[in-house]
Amino acid sequence: MPSFHFFTEITVRFAETDAGGIAHHSAYLVWFEVARVAYLTEYAGGYQKLRDQGIESPLVEANLRYLSPARFDEKLRVYARIFDLRGARFRCEYLVERDDERLAGGSSLHALVDSRTFRPTRIPAWLHEAIKQAESKGRT
Repeated sequence: MPSFHFFTEITVRFAETDAGGIAHHSAYLVWFEVARVAYLTEYAGGYQKLRDQGIESPLVEANLRYLSPARFDEKLRVYARIFDLRGARFRCEYLVERDDERLAGGSSLHALVDSRTFRPTRIPAWLHEAIKQAESKGRT
């Protein structure tokens, strides 16, 4: 398993649970997004920096595997890493843990596109370098 150098903490909100207090499956994708945006904020100037340069990063693919349920009001860590930067795309990998117990894992694939034309655009050198540096240091 790859090492994760970044995580953010979340608390399972009541609105994210079903009648039994179990986190709904869709909440995990939101938590992945929270971690990805926080990662970009910490290491690459934030997602808004991309948008300010006329670049969007739409989701192309998402994968998620559930291992154990999360429940209302639990404190979770959502780990994220970015890798597989190629041309106009990159992949993120995620891990959701509660007290060192793995609850879920997954990945997402993102394209980089011009915000006006939605045509693919290469990963900017500054972003590629920021991610490379982020993934070469340890934080966990």
